[in-house]
Amino acid sequence: MATNKGGRKRLGDRKRKHTITLRFNTSELQKVKILLESYNLDFGKRGTVGPFLRRLILNREMVKEKRIPDGISNLSYQLNKIGTNINQLVKLANYKNMRSPNSNLEREVGKANELMNELVGTLKTKS
Repeated sequence: MATNKGGRKRLGDRKRKHTITLRFNTSELQKVKILLESYNLDFGKRGTVGPFLRRLILNREMVKEKRIPDGISNLSYQLNKIGTNINQLVKLANYKNMRSPNSNLEREVGKANELMNELVGTLKTKS
């Protein structure tokens, strides 16, 4: 077994093999630079930003967010689909210059409004 008589120490299992690329817009990059300056680190110096961001991310305490139950999540998805359909109908009516509202459309919007009020009431009672 050969011994290492100099040079760089071997990292072994601590070697970083995985890469994540981050892209920032101008305002986000300015915020990162300001954050680095608050820690007296030079943005232009090589090998400063990566370790700083790694420590900032990995040492931060995790905050577990409240998760919406699956049933309510599915209901929300269905409501979004209904809203998409209504938007498509309105867009079509505007495209064809149908200025007078369709009575069926008004009735459907009314039903959707009633369902939304029921949903809000149900969610308030569960909370």
